[in-house]
Amino acid sequence: MMYRDIFSDNTKFSEEEVYVYIPTDADYEMVKQTVSPFIQDMDRFDKVAQKKSYPERSDKSGKFLLKKGMNSNEIINALRINVPVNLAFNNQERLENFAGRIGTQIEADSLSLLNAFTDQKFLDENGFTKQNVLSMFVPNSYEFFWNTSAVKFRNKMLKEYNKFWTNERLEKAKKLNLTPIQVSILASIVHKETVKKDERPKVAGVYLNRLVKGMKLEADPTVIYAVKLQSNDFNQVIKRVLNKDLATVSPYNTYMYQGLPPGPIAMPDITALDAVLNPEQHNYIYFCASVIRFGYHEFAVTPAQHEANRQKYVAWISSQGIKR
Repeated sequence: MMYRDIFSDNTKFSEEEVYVYIPTDADYEMVKQTVSPFIQDMDRFDKVAQKKSYPERSDKSGKFLLKKGMNSNEIINALRINVPVNLAFNNQERLENFAGRIGTQIEADSLSLLNAFTDQKFLDENGFTKQNVLSMFVPNSYEFFWNTSAVKFRNKMLKEYNKFWTNERLEKAKKLNLTPIQVSILASIVHKETVKKDERPKVAGVYLNRLVKGMKLEADPTVIYAVKLQSNDFNQVIKRVLNKDLATVSPYNTYMYQGLPPGPIAMPDITALDAVLNPEQHNYIYFCASVIRFGYHEFAVTPAQHEANRQKYVAWISSQGIKR
């Protein structure tokens, strides 16, 4: 009888494998409640769990893999192996969106994550503000345990941020008279300006040239962000910036205000960050979307050259019936 209890199949799901998620501070009764939909005979499971002293285990939470045909002994062993979550993120426009995305991948919910990200003591200690702390999260793939708390997630992201900012990158930022946060803010604009990674160093060069000359950045993506922020509607699609948009009163409107906005307008990926740190050296001050090489831009040194490029683009976008 004991042999059957331990070594015979005790699963009841049709899939080859399933994951079970056991919340933090779960006791043995909660574990049984969580796994019961996948267990054929809970009495057999319980006998083996007691035999292997599983109920006394202090930490039962995590993500666990159960495979079809497992016996009770194998199930208990599986419930001792917390399976890591491969977590990935990129191009989130706001901290709220980012918290929402992470909250679907680990146990911590979006509100607890947002509170951890914007904790004033944490911000002050690490030189961030609520407007620019999004720059701390460098898009990549990371490994976490599902039951990672919001604070532990945040702290690990800070370590990854500090790891990203190597001495070499810090030195490059210094030569540009930019802080790492300012690099991230400018990179977010570059990221939004062009999806073409090979063009990003050239675009970065334009904005850096404007900063050096004391010009306003006049970046359309910042205006779009300002409009969305003012309307509190980040789901709207804006393909065309109108004259009325340029009058949007917001520190993110770089047509209205000098210098960089107070925070990133999106989460720049590593190619955009490195584009700012390794900009193409040129004399271009202007650029406009190309109507010949779609996805790329036409660059100009003088206002007259830029106006000619702009008129081509305006004519094309109007011919497409794009009004917004």
